[in-house]
Amino acid sequence: MASVKAFPTGVAVSQRAPAGADLLLIGGVSGSGKNVALAALSDSGYYAVNNLPLPLLAPTIDYLARSGQARVAISLDARTGPGLPGLRPAIEAARAAGWKVTFLYLDTKTDTLVKRFSETRRRHPFSSDTRTLTEAIEYERSLLLEARELGIAFDTSDLPAAALHTWIKEFISVDRSQLALLFESFGFKHGAPLDADLVFDARCLPNPHYEPALRPLTGKDPAVVEFLEAAPEVERMYADIYHFVASWLPDYARDNRNYLTVAIGCTGGQHRSVYLAERLARTFAPRYQVLVRHRELE
Repeated sequence: MASVKAFPTGVAVSQRAPAGADLLLIGGVSGSGKNVALAALSDSGYYAVNNLPLPLLAPTIDYLARSGQARVAISLDARTGPGLPGLRPAIEAARAAGWKVTFLYLDTKTDTLVKRFSETRRRHPFSSDTRTLTEAIEYERSLLLEARELGIAFDTSDLPAAALHTWIKEFISVDRSQLALLFESFGFKHGAPLDADLVFDARCLPNPHYEPALRPLTGKDPAVVEFLEAAPEVERMYADIYHFVASWLPDYARDNRNYLTVAIGCTGGQHRSVYLAERLARTFAPRYQVLVRHRELE
């Protein structure tokens, strides 16, 4: 058994993790889909723990390590802090004990959260007699601001549960010790993704939406691809995005990132952004771990 490791917040880990132990922590705003994410991880073979107060993280992973659990997913409860104060030293403690730790932060736009809570008639954990639903959402977001910077952000706004379930499974399929590159298409009319590290605007390109035969298709369809590749400005934008991302990727990797989201938007997220995301993903795939996500198509 390893010696006890003490950290400034009183976090202590005494049990050495099993070989190859993987600890995936889930946090984020209430209503953002943490239960769905945890279910996806459980389906993928992780031992799942829901709504764990952060002070109980160290004894919980000690117990699970002793029982031989090597793949653990824990959804953290932000109500007891409130927020997640001390998350950084808790992560450091777990890593010092041999766990490979990833913190996944789920975020959702305020108007989407208002709609979700109103439709389900659930009470927000931070609601009170003096705090409206919108104020409760923003209050919780402010409490989690520091914790958000420690994790990999996922924007679950207007995302069906089945799509989030799939995204989580794709996320854990990549080697998180290496940088993974995610190309995400979206429609500006639905707002830019909250989880984007880089955002490119393709709305200035010729729009297949105005061609009746192409309107019901997507940027994956050969007819749309042919239409876009006939436009010189599309090739220019593709080349510019490729060179920008390629030239800066080594710097992001040196910054110890293991996940970089490149979001490309057009008006509806149906044609131009989908085409560019698909083409860029194919180009980078031989050299990097690559994922593709089409927010509006899913």
